[in-house]
Amino acid sequence: MLPSKRSAGSDGAQSKRPKLGDNGASNGTRNGVPPAIDEDLHSRQLAVYGRETMRRLFASDVLVSGLNGLGAEIAKNLALAGVRSVTVHDVKDVDMWDLSANFFLSDQDIGNNRALACVSKLQELNNAVLVSALTQELTKEHLSKFQAVVFTDISLDKAYEFDDYCHSHHPPIAFIKAQVSGLFGSVFCDFGPEFTVLDVDGEDPHTGIIASISNDSPAMVSCVDDERLEFQDGDLVVFSEVQGMEELNDGKPRKVKNARPFSFTIEEDTGSYGVYSKGGIVTQVKEPKVLRFKSLRDAMKDPGDFLLSDFSKFERSPVIHLAFQALDSFRKEHGRYPTAGCEQDAQSFLKFVADINEASIDSKQEKIDDKLLRHFASGSRAVLNPMAAMFGGIVGQEVVKACSGKFHPLYQFFYFDSVESLPTYQLDPQDLKPSNSRYDAQISVFGSKLQKKLQDANIFIVGSGALGCEFLKNLALMGVSCSSKSKLTITDDDVIEKSNLSRQFLFRDWNIGQAKSTVAAAAARAINPSLQIGALQNRACPDTESVFHDTFWDGLDVVINALDNVNARMYMDMRCLYFQKPLLESGTLGAKCNTQMVIPHLTENYGASRDPPEKQAPMCTVHSFPHNIDHCLTWARSEFEGLLEKTPNEVNSFLSNPTQYSAAMRKAGDAQARELLERVSECLGKERCITFEDCITWARLRFEDYFSNRVKQLTFTFPEDASTSTGTPFWSAPKRFPRPLQFSATDSSHIHLIMSASILRAESFGIAIPDWAKNTSKLADAVNKVAVPEFEPKKGVNIVTDEKATNLSSASVDDVAVIDDLLSKLEECAKNLPPGFQMKPIQFEKHS
Repeated sequence: MLPSKRSAGSDGAQSKRPKLGDNGASNGTRNGVPPAIDEDLHSRQLAVYGRETMRRLFASDVLVSGLNGLGAEIAKNLALAGVRSVTVHDVKDVDMWDLSANFFLSDQDIGNNRALACVSKLQELNNAVLVSALTQELTKEHLSKFQAVVFTDISLDKAYEFDDYCHSHHPPIAFIKAQVSGLFGSVFCDFGPEFTVLDVDGEDPHTGIIASISNDSPAMVSCVDDERLEFQDGDLVVFSEVQGMEELNDGKPRKVKNARPFSFTIEEDTGSYGVYSKGGIVTQVKEPKVLRFKSLRDAMKDPGDFLLSDFSKFERSPVIHLAFQALDSFRKEHGRYPTAGCEQDAQSFLKFVADINEASIDSKQEKIDDKLLRHFASGSRAVLNPMAAMFGGIVGQEVVKACSGKFHPLYQFFYFDSVESLPTYQLDPQDLKPSNSRYDAQISVFGSKLQKKLQDANIFIVGSGALGCEFLKNLALMGVSCSSKSKLTITDDDVIEKSNLSRQFLFRDWNIGQAKSTVAAAAARAINPSLQIGALQNRACPDTESVFHDTFWDGLDVVINALDNVNARMYMDMRCLYFQKPLLESGTLGAKCNTQMVIPHLTENYGASRDPPEKQAPMCTVHSFPHNIDHCLTWARSEFEGLLEKTPNEVNSFLSNPTQYSAAMRKAGDAQARELLERVSECLGKERCITFEDCITWARLRFEDYFSNRVKQLTFTFPEDASTSTGTPFWSAPKRFPRPLQFSATDSSHIHLIMSASILRAESFGIAIPDWAKNTSKLADAVNKVAVPEFEPKKGVNIVTDEKATNLSSASVDDVAVIDDLLSKLEECAKNLPPGFQMKPIQFEKHS
C-alpha cells in the first residue's frame, strides 16, 4: 500500500529516506516490504528494466531544482518512470519566456512561482508518485533527503557547494547539473567516489552452443556456425552441459581470448581433461563495474574525455566546456544573460572565454571558434523546447541509472550543440528582438521570420502514442501550425489503454478507452490555444487514400511518423517520396532509439536502405528442436496467434456464413484447410469453454501437451542414443535433448502461465473473469482439481526434421473426406451455441 500523499505545493520535508545500498541506490523496499509493481501500467518498463530495477526506482526520492523547460521535462519523465517521490524546487516566478518550453505552464501562471505552478499537473501524470514543491532557498540539509538531486538553473559556485556535500555524503547522493542555453546543452554527473553499475548494458548474457573443445593449452572452443558469437576479448564465460570434458562444468568463470565469430580460446590447459564428446553451453558472466566519479570542482579543472555524440565535432566539446563557464562568469558580473545579437555582450563573453582558457593549464585550447561562441552567447538565455525535451530524456535516464545501478551512466561531462539548425541566411539583430510573445525565446535564436514560417506550416503526424505525444507537445510549444493559415493533422486508429499512461503523458486515467488522436489533440491545444489541429481516427494505408487524398498531400509542408511497425513506415515513406514531402522518421526499442530526417533531393529515403533480413529458423527447429531463446519466443508467439487470434477469426468466419465458409474449405481441399478445420472443430467442440473453470482446465491440459506430452513423444521417436542415416548422433549440436516438465502449482512460472492462459481464453469466449483469477493460491486449488489423462507415446508418429519444410502439416489422401467429416461436426457444434455467438480474437500487441 502506498503512503499517503502530502498536499500539492507544500514546503514540508520529505519522508524518512529509505535504507540504501553501498552506492546510494535504494534497496527497493518501503519499510522492509518490496513496493508493489502495477504491471498493467508499467509493463513496458518491466520488460526493459526488470523487477529489481523497478523496485529500486520505486523506493527513490528525487529533487529537481529549476522548473524551466528542462526541469519540467526531467520531472515529467521521472514521474512517469515511477520514482517514489519527486520534489520540484524553484524560487523564480513564471515569465513569458517560460511558455516556450515548459508545457505545464499557461498565460494564467505568469507571475506565480514556477514550482507551485507545475506541481498539480505533474501529480496528474502518476498518482503513485509523491509530488511536492519547495519554494525557499535550498540548503545542503535539504539534499540529505534524496537519492538523486538535479539542478537546471544554478550558479557554478552554488553547484560546487552542493556537489561537494553530495560527493562526501554517506552514502553519496547522485548529483546532476544540466543546462540548456539556446542550441547548446550540457550534463554533468557525479554519482560519488565509488559507484557500482550492476548491469552495464541491460542486455541478456550472450550464449553459444558448443561444437568442440580441444585438449590443448590454450584450449580452442568452437561453436555451431548458425549464429555468430557476441563475445569479446576479456569477457568472462561459464560452461555447462559439456559431455566428455566435464571438468569445465565447475561453474568457474573463464576469460575469453582471441574471440572470433564462431570460436574463442581460454587460457587453460585442457590436455589432461576428458575428451569432449558432445553438448555444452557457454554463457557470458556479467560482472558489476565500479566507477569513481570526480567532484564537479575537480572535474571542471581536469574534465578528462568528453562523451561524444557527433564525431564530426570532435574538437567542439572542450570549447563548449569553456563557454558554459564563461556564461556563468558573465551572469555573475552583469546579473543577466547576454542579449541576443548584441555585439558588446558578445565581446564581453569572448573575453571571459579567453581568460578562463588562459587559466586552464592542463586543458588549454589552442584554437577557439569565435563564430561558435558568438552563437552561444546570442542564444544563451533561451531554453528551447526541442533541446529541453532531448536533455530531459537524457537526464531522466541518468537519474534512473543513479537510483538503480542499471545501465552505464554518463561519465562525466556531455556537451551537445545543434548550430546547424540555424537559418542559412545572416540573422539581423533586429529580427532577434523580443515581441512580448510566448515565442520570444525561440525568436532570440532563430529570428521572427523563421518563427512565422513555423506558425504557418501544415503538418501531418501519423500516430499519437509515446512519440506522437512528444511531437505534439513540442510542436505546440514551438508555435508550429499556430496561425489561421495553417493546420496540424494527427491520425491514429487506436484507443487509450492503461499501459499507455506510463509513457504517453498527454493521457490520463480518465481517458482510458477514448481515441488517442482526439485526446492528444485536445491536450496539445491546452498547451497552446493557438494550435490549429484536427484529429482523425483513420489508419494511413491504401484503404484510406480517399481521406488522405492528393489535395491533402499537396498542402503539406512536413510529415512526421510516430509509428510502431515497419510496414506502415514503408507506406508513409512511399507516399512522401511520391509527393516530395520532408519526412521525420523515428522509433524506439526499450532504451534504444533512432531518428532519420528525409529531405527530398538531399537525403536518401527511409526505404532506400533496409536492415538485412533476419535469419528465419526452420519450422522444425522452432517446434521440435529449439536451441536458443529466440526459437522459444517465436514458437510462443506463433501459438498465441494461432490459439487466440487466428482460430477465433476462423470460428467467426464460419459462424457468420457457414455455407460460404464450407464451400471455401471444400474448394481448398488441402492439408492446410484440414488443419484449420481441426482447430475450429476443437475450439467449438471438445475444447469449448463455458465457465472460467473450463478455461483453467483448458490451460492446464495445454501445459501438459506443450511441455510434457510432446516432449515424451519426441524423445520416444528419437531416443537420446538415436543416430542419423549416416551414423552420426541425432542429438548433436545444435540440437539439445529435451526433458519433460512436471507441472507444479507451487512453481510461480507454471501457475502464472496457467493464470494468463485462462484469462486470455476466457476473454476470447466472452466469459466473466472472477476476482480470484489472479490469486495464485485459489488458482492453484482449482488447477489441482483438473484431471490430467496419462500419456503414452505412439509408434509411427511422423515428426518433421527437414529444415527446408515450410509446413508441419502432412498431406493425406483422405483430406477431402476428412474435411467433409469436420464440416459436419462443425454444423452440429454450431447448434449448441447461443444465438449470435462470436468469439473475440486477441491481438498479441494488446497484451504485451
